[in-house]
Amino acid sequence: MPRIKDLRAYLDALAELGDVRTVDRLVDPHLEVGAIIRRSYETCAPAPLFTNIKGTAPGYRLLGAPGALSSAPGKPLARIALSLGLSADSTAREIIDALAAARTREQIQPVLVDTAPCKQNILLGDEATLDRFPTPLLHEGDGGAYVNTWGTIVARTPDGSFTNWSIARIMMIDGKHMTGLVLHPQHIAQVWQQWADLGEPMPFALVQGGEPALPFISGMPLPNGVEEGGYLGALLGEPLELVQCETVDLQVPASAEIVIEGHLSVERSGVEGPMGEFSGYQPHETSMQPVYTIEAITHRDDPIWPTVVEGEPVDEFHTATGLTLAAEALTQLRAAGLPITTAWEPFEGASHVLVVSVAADWRTALPGVSTGELTQRVNDVIVALRFENLVPRIFVLDDDVDASNVGELMWALATRVHPTGRRIVRTGVILPLLACYTPEQRHTATGDKVTYDALLPAAGKGREPRSSFRFLFPAEVQQQVLENWPN
Repeated sequence: MPRIKDLRAYLDALAELGDVRTVDRLVDPHLEVGAIIRRSYETCAPAPLFTNIKGTAPGYRLLGAPGALSSAPGKPLARIALSLGLSADSTAREIIDALAAARTREQIQPVLVDTAPCKQNILLGDEATLDRFPTPLLHEGDGGAYVNTWGTIVARTPDGSFTNWSIARIMMIDGKHMTGLVLHPQHIAQVWQQWADLGEPMPFALVQGGEPALPFISGMPLPNGVEEGGYLGALLGEPLELVQCETVDLQVPASAEIVIEGHLSVERSGVEGPMGEFSGYQPHETSMQPVYTIEAITHRDDPIWPTVVEGEPVDEFHTATGLTLAAEALTQLRAAGLPITTAWEPFEGASHVLVVSVAADWRTALPGVSTGELTQRVNDVIVALRFENLVPRIFVLDDDVDASNVGELMWALATRVHPTGRRIVRTGVILPLLACYTPEQRHTATGDKVTYDALLPAAGKGREPRSSFRFLFPAEVQQQVLENWPN
């Protein structure tokens, strides 16, 4: 299908599906906006587009739940699929396959253009302030207004050899300053560290809006040295257009709604957090993080600021980070020569679970290999990846189970995972935001992780047939039933 190139075209596509709802009444950015967005996730409602926000300049808008599950009947993944250049009725498997396939294609590098709509308004010096934009307090108890929840941070190493597009939460300190998480081993932390080692602040650009695929790929755990811009070109089949920033030597997607430019401090002098998080809880602790100083803001007329309100599943952390992590896992497992059908992070698992689905004929592809040996090989591939700290639980399953069907997956895990055996336990670095660990483990960023061998025995060697309509009854009986009892 034709690629959707900017946020406004994306909203038009959602409108055709009845999957966006304009909120014209006056709304309070202090919690009310956040509560409406959270409610929209939990009821699978259309994405709310706020046009009248208290304290915000006239015409400035805010879009909630831009990449969440869709309200369109029969198309629950429509927002995700449309964002990634796929049809609205794409399945989970089709989306993962598209992301993984693009990783094997040659990258298509972005191209620079002279100007773009995001240059319609250029604010410099004292005018470059967040005060006129929607800056909502999203959760009760947040440390401040989180102004970046779905935007892309653009940064480049001091020697210019690597440009990173990433996504991380950023909290407003005042109209000219922000602070946000800069955590190793994320690429933004690696780039910042190189600047900090030189004693120089890191130039940055923060992009709000733009290509709807941009936030998904900005959260994808690509390997070291792989740039998001080139990968996006391979995914979408054509180069992205970039435009030069005003005050820093960086280029940003020309499709942006808003671009914030400046420098990120060498010192960790900003008190950041807490914020309601993807695990479904709100951590109580704060941390010291670098400070973003704003030097310029450019934006389109009547700009739209996309916003995510993280919490219990399903929201954009689960649909974006979880989905792209699974796609990268699939890419690396296949590259290792393993017969893997797909990989999936169940949205309802709050990005705490990765399911690896093994092809039905895997014993033919790997003669003499036991289920335990195959599980060990899967484990060894994942452990070597940069995002291994994000994966506390891996389940290796036969591909007769659709891991994106939460009911089917729960049944399979309950009946195929041994209570105490057939598992590989490892200890290593963890993301402290993972809620399954003790406070002590989260403070030290070290904890146990486990990979479960949930593979069934071979046919004729102890495997019992599934007792369901699809698996137990002859095809002709199924067809007769479907013709007469379609529901």
